[in-house]
Amino acid sequence: MGIDSSTIEQPDEPAPSTSLALWAEDNDISAADLAEAYGVGLQDSSIQGGSADRINAGLCTEVEVGKYVAMDCEMVGVGEEEEDRSALARVSIVNFYGTQVYDSFVRPKEFVTDWRTHVSGVSLKNMATARSFDKVQNEVAELLKDRILVGHAIKHDLEVMMLGHPKRDIRDTSRFSGFRKYSAGKTPSLKKLAKEVLGVEIQKGQHSSIEDARATMLLFRRHKQAFDAEIARRFPPRKISGAKEGSKPKGKKKNKR
Repeated sequence: MGIDSSTIEQPDEPAPSTSLALWAEDNDISAADLAEAYGVGLQDSSIQGGSADRINAGLCTEVEVGKYVAMDCEMVGVGEEEEDRSALARVSIVNFYGTQVYDSFVRPKEFVTDWRTHVSGVSLKNMATARSFDKVQNEVAELLKDRILVGHAIKHDLEVMMLGHPKRDIRDTSRFSGFRKYSAGKTPSLKKLAKEVLGVEIQKGQHSSIEDARATMLLFRRHKQAFDAEIARRFPPRKISGAKEGSKPKGKKKNKR
């Protein structure tokens, strides 16, 4: 008796990586067409920026940073079991176009009790070339200064880096009202948003903070106007005290010659 092929569950088509999706969007073509043109698979990430990701490269001085950056951190467990605290173990930053700007493993200041390797992708062997927390903190702080920071639940990333950032200069994909519909009004996961909004697969096993940062930036780019409008409503322009609405502040009178 023959088998009806229509009853066999067909495997899903592979989703493109965020690297490939970003590159395709910048060039206004489909990720599938781009993969075919380059002779690579949809999961290939080497197209992004014309080169493969440079793991633990630190600051990429040849890359133009620009006004917008997206950041993602990987964390490990420290302290006693009942504390279950997190410490920074890797940080990645990309620019508006998804190009790697910064990537570094970080040596936690406290004894690591759980590397969380199955999720974080970080293990003890990475610490041999990891940079100190203080060095990474200073370099990242300089990168974020006067820029728009994009992230997913970015509060946790800033906390683990012990850094602050002006709220009006943050674009958080976990708090954007337009994405709440994908999780019944609750906080959506980055993995779910990447799948539902972008049609890309991320976090299949160990996380890649570079890839997660790219996914976050692409989510922001798809809805940039709505993000900016939402921020404008939350942080309206400040009125100058004592000035009438619509009037310009008066300058000093010039002395007549």
